[in-house]
Amino acid sequence: MKKKWRTAEPYLWILPSVILMAIFIIVPIFYVFKMAVSDVSKTGKIRGFAGFENFSSVLSDASFGMVMKNTLIWTVAVVGLSTILGFMLALILNNKFRGRKIARAIVVFPWATTLVIQASVWNFIINTDYGTLNTLLLRLGIIHQAINWTPTPAAYFAWEIACGIFVTIPFVTFTVLSGLQSIDNSFYEAATVDGANYWQKLFKITIPLVRPSLTVSTVLNIIYVFNSFPIIWTMTKGDPANHTDTLVTYLYKLAFYNGRQGEAAAVSVIGFLFLLICASAYMISTLKKEGK
Repeated sequence: MKKKWRTAEPYLWILPSVILMAIFIIVPIFYVFKMAVSDVSKTGKIRGFAGFENFSSVLSDASFGMVMKNTLIWTVAVVGLSTILGFMLALILNNKFRGRKIARAIVVFPWATTLVIQASVWNFIINTDYGTLNTLLLRLGIIHQAINWTPTPAAYFAWEIACGIFVTIPFVTFTVLSGLQSIDNSFYEAATVDGANYWQKLFKITIPLVRPSLTVSTVLNIIYVFNSFPIIWTMTKGDPANHTDTLVTYLYKLAFYNGRQGEAAAVSVIGFLFLLICASAYMISTLKKEGK
């Protein structure tokens, strides 16, 4: 009896978590998939099976290709650049210097602030009429009249990407920093004795040993950034004419502005499958490299 209890005990401990996951994750996902293949009224009532009609309607929409392109650019740019900059910042903060604790507190601040506030601040900074960027440059004498920093949708989208990078860097920095601090200093001492320079230590010791932390931060960032809503919505709401929309803001408009909830569910499923494939591919390739 005691042996059976010991076997079953771990499963009993994780049972509450499994139940919560089933209620708040698995059931909603199943319902979204069901809506995606159903005829859904504007009030959200499922009226019957529609097959792949919602998917066909979405894929034939002229805006969908542009939205998907924006989503890919947004995700790759934010995740890629924030990972590089966050890694560099982690290397700096891993060194001992006066005021290191204050520097770490400053770095974590953008991450601790809500995305809506961050996006609102960036909107205020780049505003043509009263923005702080123009005000600062005018007072320094660098420019002689206010500059329109968002003359095109592409320019506005670039500022949104900059905001996304700014708020993502702290997460990467502290994830990598935790990995750096777990590296035994004896590795570097041995490399120094062997005559290794800084770059050899970086590529032969630091990066291989910190790769698990980088993998975690990259996979989580791909998921978070791909599904990020507040920055795009606060700064432009995807306007003008879907030119700054990503998949999340686009499906939000479909569901709550246009009442096309079946098509919104189809977009959600497409995004879910795309994200699942990309994250899985990255994880598999990274684990293969670590296994070599």
